[in-house]
Amino acid sequence: MTHHTAPFSQYAQRRARLAAQLGAGAIALIPTAPEQPRNRDSDFLFRHDSYFYYLTGFTEPNAWLLLTAEGHSTLLCQPKDLEREIWDGIRLGPEAAPQALGVDAAFSVAEINQRLPQLLENRSSIWYPFAIHTGLEERIATWLGTVRGRARMGALCPGQQNDLCGPLDEMRLIKDAHEQATMRRAAQISAGGHVRAMQRCAHMLRTGQEVREYHLDAELLHEFRSHGSQYSAYNAIVAAGANACVLHYRADTAPIHAGDLVLIDAGCELDGYASDITRTFPANGRFTGPQRALYELVLASQEAAIAATRAGVRFSAPHEATLAVLAQGLLDVGLLDKTKVGNAQDVIEQRAYQPFYMHRTSHWLGMDVHDCGSYVEPSEADQVSQRNDPLTGQTHTERPSRILRPGMVITIEPGLYVRPAPGVPEAFHHIGIRIEDDAIVTENGCELTTRGVPVHPDEIEALMRGGA
Repeated sequence: MTHHTAPFSQYAQRRARLAAQLGAGAIALIPTAPEQPRNRDSDFLFRHDSYFYYLTGFTEPNAWLLLTAEGHSTLLCQPKDLEREIWDGIRLGPEAAPQALGVDAAFSVAEINQRLPQLLENRSSIWYPFAIHTGLEERIATWLGTVRGRARMGALCPGQQNDLCGPLDEMRLIKDAHEQATMRRAAQISAGGHVRAMQRCAHMLRTGQEVREYHLDAELLHEFRSHGSQYSAYNAIVAAGANACVLHYRADTAPIHAGDLVLIDAGCELDGYASDITRTFPANGRFTGPQRALYELVLASQEAAIAATRAGVRFSAPHEATLAVLAQGLLDVGLLDKTKVGNAQDVIEQRAYQPFYMHRTSHWLGMDVHDCGSYVEPSEADQVSQRNDPLTGQTHTERPSRILRPGMVITIEPGLYVRPAPGVPEAFHHIGIRIEDDAIVTENGCELTTRGVPVHPDEIEALMRGGA
């Protein structure tokens, strides 16, 4: 089930780039993800470890990559076993792996406890991803113990252990042309799923059918799989009415009524890369006055964030642009009282927007939905400042935000979530809105990859009048 979408030279180039950063005499060790039992005789659908896949393009379970500073790569994988393959599918096997994957050597994973001490012996340091694979530290300790046991024979044991996430996160943060192409395709497929869900919702209501959240979830999955996506990138959120004010709500059995807003946050994974889209739309295809007022405010804040996104600005820039628009808008629509909180600047300084907007505007996107990569600018990590949180009174340590560079990919996803509370106008109660697009950072702006599904309220209404 290897995806074989990228040329295998690309994985070899990544391994060479990583090897060059390890330091003389070092060795790196990367396992793939373990299989996870779901219940008796049944496993969860297997998903490879992202770091492992990034360096190999190999999607089978029970595999390990070893990489030396000299650039020599060894794969440990499941051996050919005709009996098991009848049940579990064809395995590549160690004999075919060097040719198929471009690694230098391959062995059966059954030999791992014999092979690993030999490979670790006389190495200066060992690199592996910290705090990701349960039990990995203990296994490495056991193998190093075996190496130490050979000290009298002149064997040297690695004296240093380093976190491989550091260099790999930096590499993964910038997406190459092939990665960007895969992510564009994933975004295109996901946009089609959202279009389909919107149109199905309006059509079912028009024709007098009962609509539930799971009906729209089914449309998303159908569209994703129909276009070759292997899985959803995360559990889809399909939230009708008040459910949209629950940030991590799962698509459930709740009925969808004609006057409701529906919030869908869903994206597919294609060849190991995620997409992440949120749209909020009126179930029957027509916004009410209060719904449209808040929707247009969120959209204006998103447009400000998009305009603020380009190479050379801080990662925090889109969030700050969003807050500037939302703070003024919350005062204008009456969700915040000018006489109590003051002007837009006061709203931001006091974080008075927090009851309505409690998350950040962006995150990295890549192989993982919340992709790896530091949000702090590495060259400025020693510039520490203290900030007092006006809401909690706690002091937070802060460092300068990451500077965006071409090829980084972020989400841009402002929202507003209005729960009933004293002083909150009833017309806005239970309205939850989020608008999320995926953006590839470019030299002088950003490329939105997810606009195959509209965001403007008039375009959403037009789309929902047609189709199904």
